[in-house]
Amino acid sequence: MKVCIDIQAAIAQRAGVGRYTQALVQHLGPMSEPGALRLFYFDFKRRGMPFRVPNAHEQTVTWCPGRLVQKAWKTIGWPAFDWFAGAADVFHFPNFIIPPLKRGRAVVTIHDVSFLRFPEAAEPRNLRYLNNQIRRTVDRADLILTDSEFSASEIRTLLNIPEKRVRAVHLGLTPNMESPDRETIDSMRKVYGLERPYLLFVGTLEPRKNIPFLIECFEQMHSFDGDLVIAGMQGWKVEPIRERMRTSSRRQNIRYVQYVDEQWLPALYAGAEIFLFPSLYEGFGFPPLEAMRCGVPVLSSRAGSLPEVLGEAACYVNDYDANAWAQTAANLLDDSDRRDTLIRAGKEQAARYQWEQTARKTWDLYREAAS
Repeated sequence: MKVCIDIQAAIAQRAGVGRYTQALVQHLGPMSEPGALRLFYFDFKRRGMPFRVPNAHEQTVTWCPGRLVQKAWKTIGWPAFDWFAGAADVFHFPNFIIPPLKRGRAVVTIHDVSFLRFPEAAEPRNLRYLNNQIRRTVDRADLILTDSEFSASEIRTLLNIPEKRVRAVHLGLTPNMESPDRETIDSMRKVYGLERPYLLFVGTLEPRKNIPFLIECFEQMHSFDGDLVIAGMQGWKVEPIRERMRTSSRRQNIRYVQYVDEQWLPALYAGAEIFLFPSLYEGFGFPPLEAMRCGVPVLSSRAGSLPEVLGEAACYVNDYDANAWAQTAANLLDDSDRRDTLIRAGKEQAARYQWEQTARKTWDLYREAAS
């Protein structure tokens, strides 16, 4: 069986789908036979692939910008993806959409359908693209992968897909996502100027993450003499979020870190008093799981997949009442026994998510699709 994976997202993105694609192929490579795995991408800037994958054949197109091809795919449905990538038994498209394809079985990962549940929270151009293309994708797909049983149910319901065509494959955590030693945490604090105790949120700044509500909760935590650290790249519809930071009554204690180097991210998690995650909708939920792995108690909403992924290892608040969130967080700060229990349970829960298992199950589904 020969498998070709479109890794364009891993070339263009540091987070999100790009991060998923890179981690997946890096773990698929060692378990595949030489010649069985091909990685395809457009590279008209000739920079090359920024990471290596054992046993995988790297195939690029350098003479044609991918944007032009993607525009042709959207408008005239041509040329076929396999015209560039060559023949394979299975093609995997990890970024929601299947382009025109003449030969081979098509597998797509639809990570979530938040754009259908919360269209008002989506980036407008991406929303138009997904709405225009998603029906063609599900019609072309031989198998649809997604990140959680919750998302699998959403896809079946909202896109009217038979149950057997949608499969949930939980994601994994990178091996470096471990609680570091105290010296490393202290070094991270110096790098980012975090001298005071802090509560932490990590995630892209976009409406679905519910950051203005998080700030409201922080404003009501009058007894907490520390900071709120918001770490994440700016996404879409970000200006109301930034304005809420600027106008907060506790704006002097809100620290925004736009980019955290990978080497410091585990220490940023580990240095926090509590990780707060009031998201409105999640298809998986990497940040709270990473926080658990790094030994931080997690206070979370029950949105989307979060109860499935975090299990009983998180402290949940059932609704979006700022008083309730602030009081629960304050109680958690004062209750060392409860914190220790959540930290132990969180580490056990996070340890279940291994990229090796994700890759193995994905490869098994390629075989199913091919047959």
